[in-house]
Amino acid sequence: MEDLGAVTWPPEPIRTERLVLREPEARDRAAFIELLASPEVHTYLGGPRPRDELERETPEVPERWPGSFVVDLDGSMIGQILLRRATGHRRPAAAGKADLGYLFLPRAWGFGYAAEACTAALGWLAGALPGEEVVLTTQTANAGSMRLAAKLGFIEVERFEAWGAEQWLGMRSPVTPSS
Repeated sequence: MEDLGAVTWPPEPIRTERLVLREPEARDRAAFIELLASPEVHTYLGGPRPRDELERETPEVPERWPGSFVVDLDGSMIGQILLRRATGHRRPAAAGKADLGYLFLPRAWGFGYAAEACTAALGWLAGALPGEEVVLTTQTANAGSMRLAAKLGFIEVERFEAWGAEQWLGMRSPVTPSS
């Protein structure tokens, strides 16, 4: 995966009804470690990373690259939205397209924050890179992620076996501005 290329970064914070999508800051380090060490978050992602390893390796300001948004609720990080270029994707249908990923702390599950944040990030991408197709890959066993993909308008392209489980690849056509 690579960054998105010719986008202005960081953008101004993106505000939704309840959330702010912003660039990562030093105050987010503990939440990043919690996110990456969480067994619940990583159930369908190959398992969590060891907390002591994360404490050693996580920089003071984590994940600071174009396309990495912190999802902030009332001044605290509750998740991360990732938009990257899928240059090395295993599936030809996804190669070179923008790839959407997301991680949310378990305490933020079930409130619609992921849909709200992903919708805002996809809106930003449509303005920054008009006409860009976006892909999303998730395990078919991850019912919550499958529901979110459908809610966001991703349509199944294919299912495939990888990392010991059935994966789902969806694509979202570019949003065209209304005239």
